[in-house]
Amino acid sequence: MPSSIIPLRASSIDIHPNAKWAQNGITVAGGNGKGSETNQLCYPCGLYVDDDQTIYVADYANHRIVKWKSGATNGKVVAGGNGAHQLNHPADVIIDKESDSLIISDYGNRRVVRWPRRNGTRGETIISNISCRGLTMDDNGSLYVVDNKKHEVRRYKMGDTQGIVVAGGDGEGNHLDQLSNPRYVFVDRDHSVYVSDNGNHRVMKWKEGAKQGIIVAGGQGEGNSLTQMYYPQGVVVDQLGLSFDRHGNLYVVDNENHRVQKFNI
Repeated sequence: MPSSIIPLRASSIDIHPNAKWAQNGITVAGGNGKGSETNQLCYPCGLYVDDDQTIYVADYANHRIVKWKSGATNGKVVAGGNGAHQLNHPADVIIDKESDSLIISDYGNRRVVRWPRRNGTRGETIISNISCRGLTMDDNGSLYVVDNKKHEVRRYKMGDTQGIVVAGGDGEGNHLDQLSNPRYVFVDRDHSVYVSDNGNHRVMKWKEGAKQGIIVAGGQGEGNSLTQMYYPQGVVVDQLGLSFDRHGNLYVVDNENHRVQKFNI
């Protein structure tokens, strides 16, 4: 997988506009080379930070979700890890606190699964036949899922099996009502949807109920100038454009170094 910044999710807090973070990161998961031991990761992708600074990592090439408590030197496998029939290249993970479960983008198996957070031995498929990379939840408990083969984002309310399209859905393309190979999604408090529109090298914002999106970053072709992007991946938005743990510390998935880095405030 290409090296990239993958999305972070955590409790929203207010951070002072002039806040600064340490220049040197601390390795809080992995960092012992590529591998499958409990102190290693292999091309990690999605990351979720819980209120107590416990992190959950989608350990993509190890086909598992690993939980790392704050200060731990080894992680604990909490989902998958026993072959591709359980999880196959999971790309993202979030926590549904209402049901005390993990919701996992099981990319290689083309499904989204719900996995009991405590002592779970197998997951339950809640959405099938979907090429899902990224997912997130809003404050009402609705689930937003990116389908990068159908070039759309769907919202699923509790108990809903079909969902409704909230971004894209008009085939692959670069018009304002289209997406191209979207990857990750973020939903703000107004239920506006932000999508990393990977194939179009841009980030799109779709207001709730909108028929087309607004380009909020990129959209000037692939490149490295300040107005361009090159296959964008994760997207997270709050007052500062990032998400942190409840103390304001920043977490970043370092994909090709097979680790997660924490930058203290």
